[in-house]
Amino acid sequence: MGMVRRTNESHLNGFILLGFSDHPQLQKGLFVVILVLYLLTILGNTTIILLSCWEAKLHTPMYFFLSHLSFLDLCFTSSVIPQLLVNLWDPMKTITYWGCVTQLYVSHALGSTECVLLAVMSYDRYVAVCRPLHYTVLMHPRLCHILASMAWLSGVVTTLVQSTLTMQLPLCGHRQVDHFICEVPVLIKLACVDTTFNEAELFVASILFLIVPVSFILVSYGHIAQVVLRIQSVIGRQKAFGTCSSHLMVVVLFYGTIIFMYLQPAKSRSKDQGKFVSLFYTVVTPMLNPLIYTLRNNEVKGALKKILGNILGINIT
Repeated sequence: MGMVRRTNESHLNGFILLGFSDHPQLQKGLFVVILVLYLLTILGNTTIILLSCWEAKLHTPMYFFLSHLSFLDLCFTSSVIPQLLVNLWDPMKTITYWGCVTQLYVSHALGSTECVLLAVMSYDRYVAVCRPLHYTVLMHPRLCHILASMAWLSGVVTTLVQSTLTMQLPLCGHRQVDHFICEVPVLIKLACVDTTFNEAELFVASILFLIVPVSFILVSYGHIAQVVLRIQSVIGRQKAFGTCSSHLMVVVLFYGTIIFMYLQPAKSRSKDQGKFVSLFYTVVTPMLNPLIYTLRNNEVKGALKKILGNILGINIT
């Protein structure tokens, strides 16, 4: 009976997300910075979604996938940041058991979906640069919907398996999560049984959702680079490079931090490193994505000026 009571204690009392408790002097400053970044994330990604829906010129496969990416970032940050802000301000730093479960399932599903979606977007860029004459035939709306659905479905399936296996582990009263988010790696550490199978499953999933998409992206951009270098016109080369550079920048930011967190041995990094790296891909990257695409893309800037001009009744040049 004692073991059952201790095992279910986390279920009854929830968890304590220690977060940045080791750095109390940083917490109020982090609260302000993260709140500002979150508001910018909401503004930027909502703008991308609305522009992609309202502006006819942006009804293309590229912006179809970009609107999905923005929606993913909105939902992902909203599953993490509000609780993080509460815990940065509240000395108790608690989260209910079901709140932790919900955060785990939602954030894991959305993060896995984004891994696949970025690979899909690289294929779109490959077709646009390497097969421009066949682009509209190859990237027809039905295929775009299938690829987007495949990304979402794969994210949901992997989290149903991985998160369920994680939450079934007996915790034996362990309630203190040394992180600011309920993630699979940190919850596995709380288990009071052998977790070799869970760690092996996490490693396999990381290979499937990180290494495989990154390899696919690298192959796609290898072919793109060959085509771009053969373009004689400097303007044409710049235009071709411009269509891909934004996506490539997002890929480097997102996968770089995720791979550091999930594939680097835990013993080779400090606890603080893991927290600040997680902070980067949960807070910073979703905020930067709209800026990267907007600032480097004349079509998006043109659409934004047109819509703002219509709303304000003036001509914005």
